[in-house]
Amino acid sequence: MNPQGAAVFLIDFAFSVYIFIVLTRFVLQLARADFYNPISQFVLRATNPLLAPLRRLIPGYRGLDIASLVLIMILIVVKALMLLTIQTGGLPAGIGPQLLVYTLRELASLILDYVFWAVLVRVILSWVAPDPSNPVVRVVIQITEPLMAPVRRLLPDMGGLDLSPLIVLLGVQLLKILFQLH
Repeated sequence: MNPQGAAVFLIDFAFSVYIFIVLTRFVLQLARADFYNPISQFVLRATNPLLAPLRRLIPGYRGLDIASLVLIMILIVVKALMLLTIQTGGLPAGIGPQLLVYTLRELASLILDYVFWAVLVRVILSWVAPDPSNPVVRVVIQITEPLMAPVRRLLPDMGGLDLSPLIVLLGVQLLKILFQLH
């Protein structure tokens, strides 16, 4: 029996899921998605308890929900500190600068991974031709369209074949390689 491994798994899972939900709220607001969609309503209700007080302290800036980004960073730090404490039995001295760099790299990696998977889900959805009024389909389209539309306008007409997802996916992977993210 490995209670330490179980604790690490549960903490990592719980924090990762909540960070994903908060990141979804940031992306939904950035993409100006429909907040009356049931998926959006779930995200709002799940994130409001922690974001509402933070929003009173940290205002948005030019359409960016800064409070959501700060909450994500706080959650990344707390998760890292909890996991480090469980795995090593304590915190090493002078961890501050390393933790800041880790948090910024993790945030950048999370955003790029989010974009990658959202575009990939949209591609897969396009193959199965789902109901366009489905809440999940609408949210995926609203999240990915601001990234794919500019790329689509730059590409020449390919006779009905949309290569913009491929270009966006390549761009995400290139950024991850350039910045050496995971």
